[in-house]
Amino acid sequence: MTSEDFRAAAHTAADLVSDYLAELPARPVWQPMDDTARQALLDAPLPKDGRPLTELLAAIERDVLPYPMGNGNPRFFGWVNSAPAPAGVLATLAASAMNPSSAGGDHADVHLERAVVRWIAELVGFPHPAGGGLLTSGTSMATIVCLAAARNRAARLAGWDVREDGLAGLPPLVGYVTGETHSCVRKAAELLGLGSRRLRTVATGPDGLLDPAELRAAIERDRAAGLLPFLVVASAGTVGTGAVDAFEPIADLCAEQRLWLHVDGAYGAFGVLDPQIAHRYAGLERADSLALDPHKWLGVPVDCGCALVRDTEELRGTFSLVPSYLRDEAAGALGWFSEYGTEQTRPFRALKVWATIAHRGRDGLARDIARCTALARRLGELVEADEELELLAEVQTSIVAFRHRATGPAGAGRPDGTDEAAADALNRELPVAVQRRGRVFVTGARLAGREMLRACLLNADTTEADLELLVAEVKAAARELRQAP
Repeated sequence: MTSEDFRAAAHTAADLVSDYLAELPARPVWQPMDDTARQALLDAPLPKDGRPLTELLAAIERDVLPYPMGNGNPRFFGWVNSAPAPAGVLATLAASAMNPSSAGGDHADVHLERAVVRWIAELVGFPHPAGGGLLTSGTSMATIVCLAAARNRAARLAGWDVREDGLAGLPPLVGYVTGETHSCVRKAAELLGLGSRRLRTVATGPDGLLDPAELRAAIERDRAAGLLPFLVVASAGTVGTGAVDAFEPIADLCAEQRLWLHVDGAYGAFGVLDPQIAHRYAGLERADSLALDPHKWLGVPVDCGCALVRDTEELRGTFSLVPSYLRDEAAGALGWFSEYGTEQTRPFRALKVWATIAHRGRDGLARDIARCTALARRLGELVEADEELELLAEVQTSIVAFRHRATGPAGAGRPDGTDEAAADALNRELPVAVQRRGRVFVTGARLAGREMLRACLLNADTTEADLELLVAEVKAAARELRQAP
């Protein structure tokens, strides 16, 4: 391939992507794939001979771009998936062209990653000693990194070298979570040999937040039983409702009990940039570790998570292993990134983070986040004002938890006429019914045993008209479901 061939194809690709992004708002948010189109992708044969780039781009335009997940659309309210920041899209191309391994060495990607990790820490107000963090594939991997450091510290304080001797012979380590803690914490506990049985689900108060009194009681019971409490996981925005735990009393208890405080900030930690809700995050800076996702609220193209750890040496001591063939006498005091996590060959994630943050600046990011939280509060008002709908939790960040009442005859179920069984059945079906209509996208979950809808607002281009459409579509889909034979 000549450089002219690549340049021509790159221009075509840029036009293709630009047209795709420009047309998104006018298209259905999501539609099921045509059976023929789906099968064509599934059954694609391994090619014997290569194809020109022009043909490949035509195939992408025809077979891939028409069938998006939908998260680029401003009327996408599902899960916690953002639209890609344009600056991050462009930077991804440059990073792919360089294609380094960001494990270590003296090249731009390594130094840029140290800078953007510091930027992320500064954005959320988390202490950042040099070397106290790294970019990961997402918060799931960041959680494994952080909990591994917590496990190793607990073992060392108990006089045990878990890297050399494993967990056998050590009193069972116990961690504390709530029913709304993200599933990645349980996965991390299982992968690290702790076992999900040793994750205690602590009761929450009526506001859905971790109850410090219940946490203390659980810790005391486990100590009395000869177990070794070592970890508390708090949330800077739960996936179900966006609730933010009260960090100060939890941090006080962890300091007293010598427990590692880990904060799951995957989705919500960047909410601290909104002055109107920043007070909810008081004490976040006292955590021992924080996991968060630039590829969520900041819009950095997937994949990009970040692990931040207060104690650099605790993190490095958990993972550092430098074989002779990777010695680098010029690496400096911090060594390589591969000494701070599980990955050796690491992609160049830092450039898209740098571009996304540098393009908007701190103030621009704060404005976008504040708009999303304001839109969420407005959606909460629309839900509360509608007699067919019910708001299930206070809107704390940018997630709105609500459901259709499925109101039946007076006296059926609750005093307002809501038939709980009918409401659960209806709200279980509603998300897919709304999605298939194509005008908005919303997902479901369970909260306190009740089926619900949850709308997550991460796109600053969303309008109040989009919120009104969401309410109308939920009600229309509910009518269709209730009238179906």
